[in-house]
Amino acid sequence: MKMKWEKTDKKSDMARATGLGSAGDGTHHWMAQRVSAIALVPLVFWALWSVVNLVGADHAAFTEWLSAPINAILMILFIVTTFYHAVLGNQVVIEDYVHCECLKIAKLIGQKLFFAALGVACAFSILQIAL
Repeated sequence: MKMKWEKTDKKSDMARATGLGSAGDGTHHWMAQRVSAIALVPLVFWALWSVVNLVGADHAAFTEWLSAPINAILMILFIVTTFYHAVLGNQVVIEDYVHCECLKIAKLIGQKLFFAALGVACAFSILQIAL
């Protein structure tokens, strides 16, 4: 007769634990979120500095400012990095708090499509003004 604490199968501890742990994607997601946050620090300072310097400027002055290659490139980097960071952050919230699996998948796909479309629209607008 086996006692309660005795193992009933012949598998090792590692074999029993395989497939029960992390999906292996958490470290990459965590690192991508930190890297995008670090990239946003100088971009946010640049954006704030630019907005302060453009206070009171008319449409022509803003268009001329955005037509400068460095400003257009930095604005596109700011938009893309911001939306990427937002996607990563929202993904964590959805994965943690939405418990219905089909709703979770729909929300994850929907938010990625939404931010991708918004990012493309912003980049197109910036390029249209810059070029």
